[in-house]
Amino acid sequence: MSTERIDLGMRVAKHAALADAARLRIVDLLTLGDLSPTELQAELGMASNLLSHHLRTLEDAQLVTRHRSEADRRRSYIRLAAGALDGLAPGAEYGTRRIVFVCTRNSARSQLAAALWQQVSEIPSASAGTHPADRIARGAIDVASRHGLNLPDAAPRRLDQVLGEGDFIVTVCDNAHEELTGLGGVHWSVPDPVRLGTSEAFERAYEDISRRIDDFVPRLTAA
Repeated sequence: MSTERIDLGMRVAKHAALADAARLRIVDLLTLGDLSPTELQAELGMASNLLSHHLRTLEDAQLVTRHRSEADRRRSYIRLAAGALDGLAPGAEYGTRRIVFVCTRNSARSQLAAALWQQVSEIPSASAGTHPADRIARGAIDVASRHGLNLPDAAPRRLDQVLGEGDFIVTVCDNAHEELTGLGGVHWSVPDPVRLGTSEAFERAYEDISRRIDDFVPRLTAA
């Protein structure tokens, strides 16, 4: 069995163990500190036999461990296992030398995405368009400025001028994604702020892309 499948199996076991509200509450409490079964009983208002069942389930899933008190060996403490919550979110999935963000005009969404990526990852980024505009949209420049983000002082570029071997593509535009079917990569369906042209539309696009990048950075490793 591969390491990837073993890791997936452990993630499944952890998620299954945490699917119960009482067990999730126990883990929440243990993130703050160690507790004895008696203390957990008092906190949860739970019968000792039911608590024992939940603790065994959490131990089997390698989420918690127990150890004897140094003061009173008849007493034990439950603690969160080392790395207990590791792997609950998806791990690294892709390796690449560079990430390329693509939209139709390369005037807003892809430019913002490439600039945001450079702030949080050592993997190089670039942006391109399937049908580039003459210049970066004013609204994109303004929203970037409001957030202290520097957009490149360069004209939008066509995808075939940018894309190289080993690049990982992220389309941030439905039109570009549907035009590039079969090219691989992933797609983020970010509404076009240029269409509305309001500062609110650009702000929503910025926040959407920023959140997606924060979630995606751990999934990508340098090849």
